[in-house]
Amino acid sequence: MRVVIFCDMEGISCIQTWEQVNAGNAFYEECRKLYTDEMNAAVRGARAAGAREVIVVDCHGAGGAYSFKSFLPSRLESGAEYVFGYPWARYIDAFKKGCDAILFVGAHAMAGTPNGVLSHTVSTEEWHNAWINDTLVGESGILAAIAGCWNVPAIFASGDEATCQEVKALLGEEIVTAQVKQGLGRYSAKNLAPQDACSLIEMEVARALSQRALWPQPYKPVGPVTFRVELATPEDANSFIGREGVKIEQARMVSATGDTFWEAWDHFWYRH
Repeated sequence: MRVVIFCDMEGISCIQTWEQVNAGNAFYEECRKLYTDEMNAAVRGARAAGAREVIVVDCHGAGGAYSFKSFLPSRLESGAEYVFGYPWARYIDAFKKGCDAILFVGAHAMAGTPNGVLSHTVSTEEWHNAWINDTLVGESGILAAIAGCWNVPAIFASGDEATCQEVKALLGEEIVTAQVKQGLGRYSAKNLAPQDACSLIEMEVARALSQRALWPQPYKPVGPVTFRVELATPEDANSFIGREGVKIEQARMVSATGDTFWEAWDHFWYRH
């Protein structure tokens, strides 16, 4: 069994401020350990459930030299492979080769979600909302739709209460979730102790992978698929001018359409 684990930092227990997730801050170094430990717990759970190939992708844009490189290398769990420094939502090699499931660790809620800790969608400053066809989605929805293009289901997510509700509403009640904190606002939360969060993630990942008959279906929006983003300002649309396959619909609305979500995303999102 081959599984891919996509990880982000905002949904980790005891993290609730930007200073904890942005490189260059003292808090960031402390929270890299929390991030690494929850990911390691997911790897252990996957291995316990029989996964023989586990690929972990660091999806956290911490800024500067640390973007998509926030895990502490000296603490990485053995028995997995780790993807560092790869552009967000572009890693598809494992899906193309054949993959059984995708899991989300440290996921956060979409922009504007009440009590979503550090809630945002892709860009904290430039994006307000994103839709796949007519469905409002966050980052988990985007990643699930990419995996779905290769018939890979999203079967597990950890994060705050709002995130767990979001993925269940989009992907189905069958997805297994591990709630490690409850948002009390965008910048505050009631958290599990890190050790308890790791124990919960390890247990629930193993449970999710062990009950294949109960997995949700891959998330495959009906084609042709349009991905549409509402930007914060008209100036934010400038980077999309002249980009092949991308349409500027209004001053703050841009979109791309393809036969599958990946085709739309491939036009929309940078390739470097």
